[in-house]
Amino acid sequence: MFIIKSRSMKFLPSKILVQTFVFGVLLFGSMSCRPGMRKSDSTALVNHSTKRPNILWLVTEDMGPYIPPFGDSTAITPNLNRLAREGVKYPQVYSTSGVCAPSRAALATGMYPTSIGANNMRTNSNTTETGLPAYEAVPGPEVRMVSELLRLGGYYCTNNNKEDYQFRAPVTAWDESSPYAHWRNRAEGQPFFSVFNFNVTHESGLFDPYGFAFTETRHYHSGDRTYTWEKGRMTEAQTPKHLAKDIAFAIPPYLPNTPVVRRDMWKMYNNISEMDRQLGAVLKQLEEDGLLENTIIFFYGDHGGPLPRQKRLIYDSGLNTPMIIRFPKGWKAGTTDHQLISFVDFAPTLLSLTGQKLPDYLQGQAFLGAAKPKQERAYIFGAADRFADVTDVIRAVRDKRYKYIRNYRPSQGYYLPVAYRENIPTMQELLRLKKEGGLNAVQAQWFRESKPAEELYDCVMDPHELHNLAGEASYQSRLSTLSKKMDEWLHEIGDVPNTPEKELISDLWNGEKSQPKTAEPEVRQEDGVVRVSCSTPGSSLGYQIHGVDGVNPKAWNIYRNPIKVPTGGSIWVQAHRIGYVPSKVVKLNP
Repeated sequence: MFIIKSRSMKFLPSKILVQTFVFGVLLFGSMSCRPGMRKSDSTALVNHSTKRPNILWLVTEDMGPYIPPFGDSTAITPNLNRLAREGVKYPQVYSTSGVCAPSRAALATGMYPTSIGANNMRTNSNTTETGLPAYEAVPGPEVRMVSELLRLGGYYCTNNNKEDYQFRAPVTAWDESSPYAHWRNRAEGQPFFSVFNFNVTHESGLFDPYGFAFTETRHYHSGDRTYTWEKGRMTEAQTPKHLAKDIAFAIPPYLPNTPVVRRDMWKMYNNISEMDRQLGAVLKQLEEDGLLENTIIFFYGDHGGPLPRQKRLIYDSGLNTPMIIRFPKGWKAGTTDHQLISFVDFAPTLLSLTGQKLPDYLQGQAFLGAAKPKQERAYIFGAADRFADVTDVIRAVRDKRYKYIRNYRPSQGYYLPVAYRENIPTMQELLRLKKEGGLNAVQAQWFRESKPAEELYDCVMDPHELHNLAGEASYQSRLSTLSKKMDEWLHEIGDVPNTPEKELISDLWNGEKSQPKTAEPEVRQEDGVVRVSCSTPGSSLGYQIHGVDGVNPKAWNIYRNPIKVPTGGSIWVQAHRIGYVPSKVVKLNP
């Protein structure tokens, strides 16, 4: 079984459950393929049944490739090691931003954050410092959260529990989004899409005083609504130590090798080891429920690492995150897939794996399943704008080897004084050594007072992106190619870098002074059924039936067809277009 105990416990892989897993959904004989789809790949996972797979996302925060399956053996991760042995490793996965909220917007919608007003971190924060109103990203009216699309396809969808999408999720997005959300609450036989978020690896886990947040203990009791926890964090004495404090590990060249930095990196590895135990507890439940061989399991981080010169930057240290996918029945077990994958590709891949039609608005492409195109992704793209109360404007494009970076504010240095980051002792150490002249040339690069307008890195030979090749004659052809690809991408998604955020908000609000509002839904009874509509284009319509047998539900259903309300019941309806203020709840007693 999956391990949730300490390093001293011998890891004994469980016997794989002998079940007939069915994966015919990946082909769906009735589903017509888009031009360019690779039928051979879509049939590789198929057998003769048509039962749809469950999807489980295990999402950790601030996660670079600091785990044994990706070459760093410091952390103790028996559960991730098992997933890697039984699954496929994906080392070339990139978030669209080096920070969580924009990246989660991409995951939720399949859209680049810069194309929907979601790239400033955060859209609703630091209003006093910026003088701007709080706002939300506003994608086009056709856009839905991928979880809502899966619900429309019959899936039970849960999120436990971080959202942080740069917009309020409509009530139709999830069957449940809470610290208790779990696949176990679905109807019998219903396929599920369940997300579990692990916060213990977040950069705040490096702050002093050190200690795990009590809320994270819920993963050892997932789905148990009787389980409660204290607020705040454990003391360092209470916090489990999963590895020796004097353990040796490599320190990135852009960080100084000092006791303060070593202690923070020890915390990072200890946090990863704790995350593995929490993840193992969830996987143990999946195995106990007999669902392991009916479920596609994704593990990945919401962007790159938590340390200074990692998080928020668009170097690989900020964008690259490890991903492991375990497929049922040992499909491609123990292999590595080197295709480039962007976070905008996750939504189309979910739809592809579950046999659903891909909407035309998606800006990503499926990397698995029936809708995977013949040509794999050739480039990934990243962007950085405002973080808290400080702003930069940077865009990046990367192929499998080279990364091109365009700095729209070259007169501004790379380092931004983000107050939250300065709670990390390593950040404080860097600032102290900078002031004292104690940083070497590599470590001082981040603190340059200006930066080049263009940067080019060989990410294979120079994985830390320290040696800018943009000025070298032998690389001008490569630079030109990537620069043109960036221009094409910016034009395609409608990104105009350096647009003042005030103008961006005005565009999102159609020139109005306040956030647009979703119109109240029209709820009417006709011919013994209730019909619902809303005049706001793109609004999702959610409803609940109250008062039947004394039941008042928490989950909202998605309105699709006229509803017959049982005798004695009332219907509650809310309309909500993403990025707009949701409507009031309209109630009708038929």
